[in-house]
Amino acid sequence: MSSRVANSDSQPKRVRKSPEARRAEIVANSAAIALAEGLECITMRRVADELAVRPGLISHYFPVAEDLVAEAFGVAATAELDELLPDTTGQPLVRLARFLALTKGARYDDVSRLWLNARHLSRFRPALRERVARQEGCWRERLTAVIREGVEAGVFRTEDPLATAVQILVVLDGLGAHVNTRRDGHPSAVADLAVTTAERELGLTPGALTIP
Repeated sequence: MSSRVANSDSQPKRVRKSPEARRAEIVANSAAIALAEGLECITMRRVADELAVRPGLISHYFPVAEDLVAEAFGVAATAELDELLPDTTGQPLVRLARFLALTKGARYDDVSRLWLNARHLSRFRPALRERVARQEGCWRERLTAVIREGVEAGVFRTEDPLATAVQILVVLDGLGAHVNTRRDGHPSAVADLAVTTAERELGLTPGALTIP
């Protein structure tokens, strides 16, 4: 009997997660699936299998699967924005140059695929459509804020920071549309189009936003 008691005592106790922690875990796992494989791969069973729980637990937090897909996209897109263009203080020129440099890297390809995926699916999924629109607003606001800071500091010159931010993002979206083919095959003039657009619209000399 003492042996059975000892064995029982040695068993690791399962820690019950708070509802907030469990929900965050579900969304984080779903966001990882979205980035790696696409939003279509987010299902109750798939997420449950990843977390080694019952599908009923996932549906308890997200009774409607489409709400989980929308939330996963929002979390993934926000995380990428925070990495590419952190909401911090610093020299606007340096922050913008870093952002544009990162958008030409392999890491940004995953972001481009995610946005292509989300925009396509959002035609048929209202919850996702609302989240895509919200995230587009976040990206516009973050980039506009950096440009506005640069204008106030006398580094950038533009009469409409929002319009300039939208132009840059539109160019990046256009370049990202080729992510599933061969973006590395673009001529340098095309690959650097976002940089040259930003430099022109902000009154900068060529090369001012290029990180050596």
